Amino acid sequence: MSEPADGSAGLPQLRTIADYQFGAGAGAALFPPGESLTVKRTSSGRPQQVHADGSRIVSFGIDGRFTLGLEGGRRLEAALAEPAYRVVVDDESEPFVRDEKNVFTKFVLEVGEEIRPGDEVLVVHERGELLAVGTARLDAGAIRDFETGMAVSVREGAPAGD
Repeated sequence: MSEPADGSAGLPQLRTIADYQFGAGAGAALFPPGESLTVKRTSSGRPQQVHADGSRIVSFGIDGRFTLGLEGGRRLEAALAEPAYRVVVDDESEPFVRDEKNVFTKFVLEVGEEIRPGDEVLVVHERGELLAVGTARLDAGAIRDFETGMAVSVREGAPAGD
């Protein structure tokens, strides 16, 4: 299959992967059909990162799953019904999470039921504001039940006032 050299090839497949990973509608939310997106590829042609206006939406891992950038987190937050793929924290954790410190179970107020270890998640404040994106280290039940341990390994935090 030959692909155009503009780097936009493969978006329908990437949308399908996003729908599988995050649920129906996630692909269209991350990669809207009418938006100009840039797909950076490896030398072999495999998609590596997807950008919009200079902001990284996602990276595409060799395991076939997406890792979210902050822009991707914003797009999913708007598209997914609460509390899907969200880990909710309060004022005490907010400055640390924004500074890209990990989230620990004892500070989690609410968690999406579908979360499994290794899932990409949104870390949000109890008032609904996106604070960071990262990878869940425990499943939803363990995050809710444990009083010690890391719940989310934070990758990228949202600066205050962002």
